Amino acid sequence: MLKIAVAFLTMALTIASAKTFTIHIFEPAVLGATELKAGEYRLELTGNKIVVRSGKLAAEATVTVQKMPNLNKANSMRIEIAAGKQLIREIRLGGTDLRLVVN
Repeated sequence: MLKIAVAFLTMALTIASAKTFTIHIFEPAVLGATELKAGEYRLELTGNKIVVRSGKLAAEATVTVQKMPNLNKANSMRIEIAAGKQLIREIRLGGTDLRLVVN
């Protein structure tokens, strides 16, 4: 019984530590190995990992989380074009001082 309680508490703490944000992608772009269409996505940040979801589609990437000196006014992304594809390289989250650099 104690093992179940400890497992449940650990799972609850993991879920509670995830931060969730809404981002908009205006043109198709690639995050990790997944191509994302234009649209609204939910971004979950847990430690140095992000998961970007819309419906059943999910893209994962490891990131380096950096603190900016000031709050970001709005969400923004830095895109790099390689092999004809737009690759997401950095995400700045509006209303926070976070910059997520995709590894």
